Amino acid sequence: MTKKKSYIGATIFDGFKRHFNSALIVKNDKVAEIVEEHNVDPKIERIVLPGGLLVPGFVDLQVNGGGGLLFNDKPSVENLMIIYEAHAKLGTTSIMPTLISDSIEVTECATSAIIEALDQSINGLIGLHLEGPHLASTRKGAHNEIFLRPMQEIDCKELEGLAKKIPNLLITIAPECVSSRYISRLSKAGVTVSLGHTDCTYNEAIEAVASGATCATHLFNAMSALGSREPGLVGAVLESENLYAGIIADGFHVNKTSINLALRAKSAPGALFLVSDSMSTIGSDQKQFFLNDRLITRSQGKLLLEDGTLAGADIHLADAVKYMANEVGISQDDAIRMASLIPARVLGMEHEIGCLAPNTQADFLWMRKNLDVEKVWKAGQEIT
Repeated sequence: MTKKKSYIGATIFDGFKRHFNSALIVKNDKVAEIVEEHNVDPKIERIVLPGGLLVPGFVDLQVNGGGGLLFNDKPSVENLMIIYEAHAKLGTTSIMPTLISDSIEVTECATSAIIEALDQSINGLIGLHLEGPHLASTRKGAHNEIFLRPMQEIDCKELEGLAKKIPNLLITIAPECVSSRYISRLSKAGVTVSLGHTDCTYNEAIEAVASGATCATHLFNAMSALGSREPGLVGAVLESENLYAGIIADGFHVNKTSINLALRAKSAPGALFLVSDSMSTIGSDQKQFFLNDRLITRSQGKLLLEDGTLAGADIHLADAVKYMANEVGISQDDAIRMASLIPARVLGMEHEIGCLAPNTQADFLWMRKNLDVEKVWKAGQEIT
């Protein structure tokens, strides 16, 4: 049965531009159109909102956990749903569960859980991000060094096979640990290859891009820095128009001045987008948890290993959007776009999610003018 609803009273930002005195028309689980309020069919059910903004649901490509659970701990469909629901209530309507470098057994459980969830068409889970294990030990960050290793032929073949089962498979690799030949094969197999946790040179990064890498993981963090004689991966990200890059905007991982400079320097059409890099604390009152048997403590907005290393982030995407608008100083529209349309583009999903264009999924948020998320709709249904 076809059912239409109109949402009026709020300014609508569709991911591209703002619409004033307009209505968002939703037909079942899809966006139908945006029309001027006076053109809304009076027979359509009206939902009147008291001002504020209607914006696309957020898309997070780096979610390690939420709701008190870490994906690494017990990868299962049930736990994936708990993690997703914790983020969805806060405005992130599409997530890419992220597995931090772990044992072969845990990795197999994680991939099986994602495949099972996708087979069940569980809305909101859009793929899998494998952050490791083919990373540089010199830039391991919170990853346990015992799991890190160079990519071998068997690893490449397994990932090629996995890409046939998981429509959106993103992997973070260090170019010095993965040959250009493997990067090329994986890219051709449909894998989104992201560069991170690496000490690679600028030339190694550019070679990886030429081989098919299209993204970089948490810009500035756990990667070779921009220097006077060696531009490193940071320089490659800013200079290459073929690279997108995630960034953690929590006030701790990257200085706001560095974020602003990166935004000004970034070559298009590649762009920067927001990731939460969230851990199990999101949507919970958890104070401590373990990653690979190592204690992580939640303290003053940060998540820290016992040696003081940052271990993921204690934010969700709505937090990052507010930080970008209020602290970094970019426009609200640009901040929202960095959390919706741009990450959708990284996966080639901008015709499905990340914006409010006709025939996209009706994932949207109602936000106050200060960007507080008040209500969330997933596939046309309000999340409570």
